[in-house]
Amino acid sequence: MDDLALLVDLHIGNDRQGPGSDAMTRRALSLAGLSPDPSLRVADIGCGTGAASLVLARDLGCPVTAVDFLPQFLARLADRARAAGLADRITPLAASMEALPFAPESLDLIWSEGAIYNMGFTSGITEWRGFLRPGGVLAVSELTWLTQDRPAALEAHWTAQYAEVAPASAKIAALEAAGYRLLGYFPLPRDAWMAQYYDPLQRGMADFLARHDSEAARQIAKAEAAEIALYEANAAHVGYGFYVAQRL
Repeated sequence: MDDLALLVDLHIGNDRQGPGSDAMTRRALSLAGLSPDPSLRVADIGCGTGAASLVLARDLGCPVTAVDFLPQFLARLADRARAAGLADRITPLAASMEALPFAPESLDLIWSEGAIYNMGFTSGITEWRGFLRPGGVLAVSELTWLTQDRPAALEAHWTAQYAEVAPASAKIAALEAAGYRLLGYFPLPRDAWMAQYYDPLQRGMADFLARHDSEAARQIAKAEAAEIALYEANAAHVGYGFYVAQRL
């Protein structure tokens, strides 16, 4: 198996493929100011196996187009939607977030938890704006510096991994420059990283390595362990910020 197939196998059994929680999804949704309405047009971009899609479909009472480029994740999402009685509200769509098939100004809400980094924050908020109706809402969680001063090793690691990591002030300025009005911001708490994402990942690691006795699998496990240790040692300095903004 190549590295992508191994990563899919490692993550597909978990409810979330990145930091977050249903409670934090609902907190961000409250900032969006949208009332339940079956006529709302909603897209969840980079949905993974659909944790946020399920919350949005249930709480807004409307259809959700759940977009991911990995069909395996979308198949798991479809199973979860059926189990939750929400299959009629969730439409899985295999597509790249850089080539979305939506019509201009056709969406009321664009959601993306822990995924916009794949195309870059500035590119994502700029390109996705055109799919929102005027007054539509964008909600994204994004890697964010939480302090002005940070350990040099931490800054070097994350800057190498993701050049757009920046303080919330810079993210908010980018949103405003791209034609949005900020509705709210908050950092994800430690529980949204550990209990909801990293702990399940660690619990499944032994089985993952048992399924894949290869150097590639061991290197992936090593990298995941290093990332978890880095977060635990530096949670005060770096995390995900949740940004909710309205298209002007």
